[in-house]
This record gives sequence, C-alpha cells and structure tokens, in this order.
Amino acid sequence: MDNEVDSASDDRTANNAVRHKYRVLSDAEKQQMVELKDIGAEFLAKCDEIGQSREMSLAKTNVEQAVMWAVKHVTA
Repeated sequence: MDNEVDSASDDRTANNAVRHKYRVLSDAEKQQMVELKDIGAEFLAKCDEIGQSREMSLAKTNVEQAVMWAVKHVTA
C-alpha cells in the first residue's frame, strides 16, 4: 500500500490525524501551493550547493518554515 499522497491531490486529507476537515482547493490554489513548494525546494537545493554550516542550517530551517506558512495561507 502506498502511504504517500501528492500534496496537490484532493486525497491529501487521508493521512492526517489532526485536522479532521479540509476544504477542497481550487485548481489555482493547488497550483499556488505547488509553486511555493517548488520555490522552496529550489532555494534548498541552492543552499546544498553552497555548503554546510550552522548558518546554512538555520537558513534552510527558516525556508522550510516560510514555505509551510505560505502553503497554510493558501490551504486554510
């Protein structure tokens, strides 16, 4: 059984134990969510190219948090 669900799929609610109800996203909202995640992934990849340090770890953590909150804005 596949335990992964695409983040833009309407089935994304199937594996969440906290939020019990979700609204259905429009196609535009799904696209916005995908674009935000792609931007975050691109930034993280660039950070990995540059090297590793405590500062880089903090930068990556904050990018992940920024993407999370931006997606939350779109999906709330």
